[in-house]
Amino acid sequence: MKVGLFFGTFNPIHVGHMIIANYMAEFSDLDEVWFVITPMSPFKQKSSMLSNLHRLAIVNVAVENYPKLKTSDIEFKLPQPNYTINTLIHIEEKYPEHQFCLIMGEDNLKGFHKWKNYETILENYELYVYPRISEGKTESQFLKHPKVHTVNAPIVQVSSTFIRKAIKGKKDISTMLPSNVWKYIDEMNFYKT
Repeated sequence: MKVGLFFGTFNPIHVGHMIIANYMAEFSDLDEVWFVITPMSPFKQKSSMLSNLHRLAIVNVAVENYPKLKTSDIEFKLPQPNYTINTLIHIEEKYPEHQFCLIMGEDNLKGFHKWKNYETILENYELYVYPRISEGKTESQFLKHPKVHTVNAPIVQVSSTFIRKAIKGKKDISTMLPSNVWKYIDEMNFYKT
């Protein structure tokens, strides 16, 4: 099974994340997409960041009706600060029957050369890159690499930061979240203060 790993804090997960993940699962050669929830850094306590378990619960709610989308809390158990290469090695050991790939936005590809062991990642894993609206054209040395696949997923200009601010400002942004996620966040009173 070929699995795309979609890393993020997902604070909270929104329709943009869901559209990208579902598009990758349906319109590429990936069999599944796993949302890998990045743990809250013990060194960077942000009041707007929900706990690891709350964010995991929200992503679980978001994917419950999508059999090709899963969640992973694998990084919760790894030493911090964590690097993608460590997660990839660890997840491969745990699931040797799967082939893992990385899903990332074009903007992340620009800085990919700064990642720890990026050469090893590129040598051993495929990258599935989705478009992002950014300043200027993405001129990346990696775009022509045989392991880098650009996927023309829809561009949705929604950010978790915008959603958190809007909820705090008592705005109705229910259309920007999966309906079951909006209901859960509202019932739990998340991001309201």
